[in-house]
Amino acid sequence: MTPLRPAIFLDRDGVVIEDSHYLGNSARVRLVPGAAETIAELNRAGWAVVIVTNQSGVARGLFPLEAVGAVHDHLAGLLRGHGARIDAFHFCPHHPEADVPAFRLDCECRKPKPGMLCRAAAELGLDLAESWMIGDRESDLEAGAAAGCRTVLVRTGYGSSVNPAGLDRDALRLELVAADLADAVAKLGLARAICAA
Repeated sequence: MTPLRPAIFLDRDGVVIEDSHYLGNSARVRLVPGAAETIAELNRAGWAVVIVTNQSGVARGLFPLEAVGAVHDHLAGLLRGHGARIDAFHFCPHHPEADVPAFRLDCECRKPKPGMLCRAAAELGLDLAESWMIGDRESDLEAGAAAGCRTVLVRTGYGSSVNPAGLDRDALRLELVAADLADAVAKLGLARAICAA
């Protein structure tokens, strides 16, 4: 039996790219400084790197489903230019009060629920207990903790307005509050080589 592989789950907006509020246009994609280089370090160390992102702009009718794929394709190309890759993109287009009826759903994939992480784990053979969720919102941390991961809050994006003192660190399995993705990976030593499957 192939051993399970640990992963770094990343929220997209505010962690990997600048949060530009309901991003449906790839021309607006801007990498957070240092994020691409950090993802490349994680790749070299043997981690699976997975983006998990709520995209309720689809449910709200602000952009079509295909726009999310176009943004992810563009982001993947930008990352390749830095020698970095994302092993899988998972996104939730749903919202329980959606304007678009097809996406009006109280689903299991929308963070703070752990559905996207669990689906990625099943598809890629990931060890959730040895994995990390890095995000800029409490809902990211809640999803990570519900999936059994340890979590990190970054202060980029929405994270700049989150008060860490108000967070239940134990319930969120919160190990670190970091300036950004690069700071988190450096402080936790995640760029050291691991035993990859």
